[in-house]
Parts: sequence; C-alpha cells; structure tokens
Amino acid sequence: QVQLVESGGGLVQAGGSLRLSCAASGRTFSRDDMGWFRQAPGKEREFVAAINWSGDNTYYADSAKGRFTISKDNAKNMVALQMNSLKPEDTAVYYCAAGAGVAWFFHRSDARRYDYWGQGTQVTVSS
Repeated sequence: QVQLVESGGGLVQAGGSLRLSCAASGRTFSRDDMGWFRQAPGKEREFVAAINWSGDNTYYADSAKGRFTISKDNAKNMVALQMNSLKPEDTAVYYCAAGAGVAWFFHRSDARRYDYWGQGTQVTVSS
C-alpha cells in the first residue's frame, strides 16, 4: 500500500520555525516530483513548494520564498519542508504530495498533477 505520512506540525509563535517531514512507503519515490500544499480553514488548497525527482530543482510560492526550504532524500524516501520566520497566515493543514507525471516545468504547482497525498499535519502560528 502506497502511503505518504507527514509529521512535524504543531503550535509555534510567529517568527519561529518548524520542520515538516513526509515519509513515503509502499514503493520508491525516487523518480517522483514531490510537493507541499496547504489548506487553511475556509480556503482552497494552495501550493507551497515543490522539488523535482532528483532534488536539484525547486520551486516556491511567493509566500514561501526566502522562508521555506524543500528538500528530498531519495535514499530515505522522504521529503522535508523547513519553515522559518513563520507568520500567523501560515496557519493551515500541510500536505505532501508525490507524482511521476507532474510535467515539472509546466505543472509543478498544480495539485491535480500529483497522484499520492498524505493525510496532512496541522501547523498553527500564534501572533
């Protein structure tokens, strides 16, 4: 059974940091592009960051640039999101996703291109 399991969420004060991890199982994801998305209450799911299958190309939403860093460890079948300088508006459920047919340069921020999703981890940033 293919699974993505996120961890590392929690409650943090504004300006603080969190590191989210996503462990993949069931098959290797070394050839998958992977991404992080988030969904705040009452809002649609939005793109946060993505990394290509080899880990040498990353892409960020404007809201994440300069504060968040995505990384991928193919040997461990994991992807991580380091979040620094957190703001209250970063509060959301964060989801990791994986896809082998993302078409990196055209659709890397499109949630519909990702085939596998985790259950999400809550991040709450207090002011």
